Amino acid sequence: MDLFTSATQGRNCNDRAMKPGDRFELVLTDLSYLGGAVGRNKDNLAIFVSGGLPGERVVVEVEETRPRYARAHVVEVLEPAEDRAVPPCPYFGTCGGCQSQHQQYAAQVRWKTEMVRRQLQRIGHLADPPLQPTIAAAYPWRYRNQARFSVDSQGRLGFTRFHSRRLLAIESCDIMQQPIVDLMPRLQGAAPGVHQVVVRYGSRTGQFLIAPRLAEAIPDLASGQEWYEEVLLGRRYRVSASSFFQVNTRVDERPIPEVIKAPWLPSRVAALSQADLLALLVLDRLSLSGREFIVDAYSGVGTFALLAAERAARVVGIEEARCAVLDAEHNAADLDNVQFLTGRAEDLLGQIKERPDAVILDPSRTGCAPRALEALAALRPPTIVYVSCDPATLARDLALLCAAGFCLDEVQPIDMFPQTHHIESVSVLHDSRS
Repeated sequence: MDLFTSATQGRNCNDRAMKPGDRFELVLTDLSYLGGAVGRNKDNLAIFVSGGLPGERVVVEVEETRPRYARAHVVEVLEPAEDRAVPPCPYFGTCGGCQSQHQQYAAQVRWKTEMVRRQLQRIGHLADPPLQPTIAAAYPWRYRNQARFSVDSQGRLGFTRFHSRRLLAIESCDIMQQPIVDLMPRLQGAAPGVHQVVVRYGSRTGQFLIAPRLAEAIPDLASGQEWYEEVLLGRRYRVSASSFFQVNTRVDERPIPEVIKAPWLPSRVAALSQADLLALLVLDRLSLSGREFIVDAYSGVGTFALLAAERAARVVGIEEARCAVLDAEHNAADLDNVQFLTGRAEDLLGQIKERPDAVILDPSRTGCAPRALEALAALRPPTIVYVSCDPATLARDLALLCAAGFCLDEVQPIDMFPQTHHIESVSVLHDSRS
């Protein structure tokens, strides 16, 4: 049976339930929040289509059916969208790491802004949110400083297949920084019997962290390191194997976006990473004069806390992971105005007696615990700077903060994850009762 016949049968066979493997034509009308696009069949069932773009007429193949929706993928593009691109990666569509390589980068950035808007409106109940256009990356490839490879029984590196736990063996990755890609051939076959191999790379230090220690020794390549170092806005950070650090650390010469005022900067053009821009954005929104008391409620290895401490009177960081606190204390060795507390933000925020001038929030994708937001409502800091990597949980938390008497001044997305559906943003709130 040829594709045209299969697609035609899929369109006309309304007397049988749609099932995996069915193919039919579909007009895609909107972008999916998790990448790809959405269309509706004649029964008005929503079909989420990977590899599709809004405005396209495509042939899809069904992968999964549910009572209220179905999942499918594009097998032929009949009428392409204007912003369709040819994915450079041979694994795109099979590997689950990227969702947007088939869309031109400028369109990816526009759609990310729209995705944030929709979540703020639908979940945050903000009819007209103060949303700014997304800050694009200078170069949307070769930016990741970390790779987590699955490993098969022969020690071959790979990633997990899209919507599956099966291994996809790979030879390269277009979003990994080039030194990691160059290292991959040397790692092939070096870790038999290991479930995963993690490689981290310091863009400015040239240091690698390879975990775990490789069973097969590779000449001139150490593994099993306890930590490596990164540099952000001139400050050096030790990052342990189990600690988190921003992933988009590729350095490019670029103009600093106008939305980042940062009047202390000597030049508006600099060699910066997207992680540098994120840190600049946070510092800019804090508007520090040197007299402030700052609380960083999810401080990690001290990423924002230490940069703020260079410009504030005093900083307290709160972090649940003990390994990250040990890193942060090491990284703060040259500062005498910063203290780190080990514990959950929802437990420790309520123990702070002095009203902070500002609080930085940088939680995981799950967002802030309700008790943490309640503690913020009691502390009533004049300013909250919320760094989010998930627009849905951000919208939920902003709704709660606004209900507690804070006003939302701005939401500024910044693209830390080109070619994927992930969206980072920095939001600023002020206490309306101050």
